[in-house]
Amino acid sequence: MKQSSFAASAGRLMSVEVASELIRSGNCYSIAGDESLLRQLPAGNWIGGTIPYFLGQDGGETTQQRVFVAPLPQPVVAPLITSYTEQSLERVCLDAPNNGFSMIVIPAFSAVHTSFARNAPGYDDMFVKPLLGWISGMHLEQTDRQTPLAVNGQTLTFERDKAVVMHLPLPSHLNASIDILNLFKPGQGPALRFDTTGFHVDGCTVDGKPARISQFVRDNQIDTRLPLVADYNGVMINVSIKSINEDGSIDLYAPVFPDVEYRFAEPIQDYVAEFEARMPAERRHISFSCNCILNYLYLDLEGKKLPDMWGPMTFGEVAYQLLNQTLVYLRVEPL
Repeated sequence: MKQSSFAASAGRLMSVEVASELIRSGNCYSIAGDESLLRQLPAGNWIGGTIPYFLGQDGGETTQQRVFVAPLPQPVVAPLITSYTEQSLERVCLDAPNNGFSMIVIPAFSAVHTSFARNAPGYDDMFVKPLLGWISGMHLEQTDRQTPLAVNGQTLTFERDKAVVMHLPLPSHLNASIDILNLFKPGQGPALRFDTTGFHVDGCTVDGKPARISQFVRDNQIDTRLPLVADYNGVMINVSIKSINEDGSIDLYAPVFPDVEYRFAEPIQDYVAEFEARMPAERRHISFSCNCILNYLYLDLEGKKLPDMWGPMTFGEVAYQLLNQTLVYLRVEPL
């Protein structure tokens, strides 16, 4: 395989014509864009998903005229790209290379999306082999005309109800690792706990006392753009609110789990400044990153330039398990 014509950390927005030329080089890529553009790309070693929102070289941008292409490290053998159903997805880490990583794209609102969110932490070999990726989506003003899709670039198969995964084996002198940049931290409010695992909640306890979550939000004038935050084994994980329903229940973008203590996050005054302050100093070996559509919308990132960890703004991020309102990135570096 030829060496990519641009640096591994320099994924960027580009025309279909330029993206097609890169694909024909035989190298490996992650590609995000509008369905109509993805369907114009040639077969090759790429994995893709639908989304029109990006942080790119010109700043935050909504576009259905360009695709975002991130070059991935070159494997020792051709990558395996395969689709998984709701039932077979539990094998995803067992199928992963012993040295390398797996990139996953899952269509938003599909059964496989729900299943992964609920069950991924319990998959065999999970947290042993690097698994990262994102939830594909669509333009928020075109939800009646578009469907989130994941794409196998080797076969040009577009999946609505399956996850697509690229298993990419690396040479022995390289090591892949996944990192999360989460700007949110738990606030000083009371602790919330839930009885069941799920995206749909109603009852909870507030500092040990039974309550309805929607009533707690109203009584305390909670800004629902702020996620619930919990400590999952030393890592701060967000659960974002999707909607408060007429019956008082709440729908979430990621599931809550029993016996986990959640608090609403502290507000962020200046996202761009905080983001720049938290960026890793060494970024030469970062191969891929993605950020959350909620950060893009709530923090008004359209037109704002951020440091060079660019990528799609997604309907959810994957760093082993489903995440919300975070930036996820892949680092591949010499041992």
